[in-house]
Amino acid sequence: MLCKKIDNFIIVGENIHATRSLKLNGKRITNTDNNNQFINYIDKSNNQQLMQIPDWFKKTQPYSQGQIKHFMIAIMNLREDDPMIRLEGEKYLKTEVEKQIKAGANYIDINVDEVHYDLNIQKECMKKTVEVIQKYSSVPISIDSSNSEIIESGLKVYNNLHLPPLINSVAFERPEVFDMALNYKAKIIAMATHKSRMPEDANDRVENAIKIIDKAVSLGFSLNDIFLDAIVFPISVNPEYGNHYFEAVREIRAKYGKELYIGMGLSNVSFGMPMRKLINQAFIYLGLESGINSGIIDPLQVKLNEILNININSRKFGLTIDMLTGKDEFCINFLKAYRNGELN
Repeated sequence: MLCKKIDNFIIVGENIHATRSLKLNGKRITNTDNNNQFINYIDKSNNQQLMQIPDWFKKTQPYSQGQIKHFMIAIMNLREDDPMIRLEGEKYLKTEVEKQIKAGANYIDINVDEVHYDLNIQKECMKKTVEVIQKYSSVPISIDSSNSEIIESGLKVYNNLHLPPLINSVAFERPEVFDMALNYKAKIIAMATHKSRMPEDANDRVENAIKIIDKAVSLGFSLNDIFLDAIVFPISVNPEYGNHYFEAVREIRAKYGKELYIGMGLSNVSFGMPMRKLINQAFIYLGLESGINSGIIDPLQVKLNEILNININSRKFGLTIDMLTGKDEFCINFLKAYRNGELN
């Protein structure tokens, strides 16, 4: 039953990521008479708080395009000499951690790659962010980066021995991360990718998954230390991408049983599409039927309990499921219904 599968589902909360942005003209931005601008938010005690948008950020390209990268600001604030600015950043991150955990996150994912182009600054930001978040988190941290040195800078300061961290991610092109995970007693997100390319279909995913899972097990990882990223691609690119993913999940689950965690970047499926929450909900519903039991999602936006109540016979979910299972080539019917206001 889906209910049991949702109860056992592991959520890696995706939000603390330096690429996340708010609209400059949105309701989360407060402008003052003296030309200062602040990001407003509500803390755990239901009090409104403010984090100032610094002058350095106003000189960036995202700002000129009307985007406020709020986590970039909060994370970079942790490097400031002024203790009040550091505190602003810490309070902002603390509030997000509390929100994620309350919404059901089992891990807090951190990615600082986009804070700066300088590797030393990236490493420092990861170190400081892990130090802050573990002060307030009752769940372990997922350390996420495309650079192994940045990952290790976070692992070095992680000190909650009762809650092993998660590394996002390991792949054959980064063999050093396997050793890093063993040294720091971390769990891993393993990518079902080839050493030199992404998977093309279900068979590719299964073949790649077997290789990396068996490699990890041979090194001493147990199956419940492994989260398999079965690779989710945007459905807007190819109508068969959903079927490729679901078929692979079913075969991998049948081979390795229930101990292995399977899922990961689930919201990738809706990239570039309208009604992303609807698409993500339907994709997770189908994923649960196929055998996923984990995912990198925003638990504030995609609530697993709501998925239990999906009426798959409704027009909007019927159209969405048709799109995700290859029955709506180029998403034509879905997009037509969206333009006609039929998906609300």
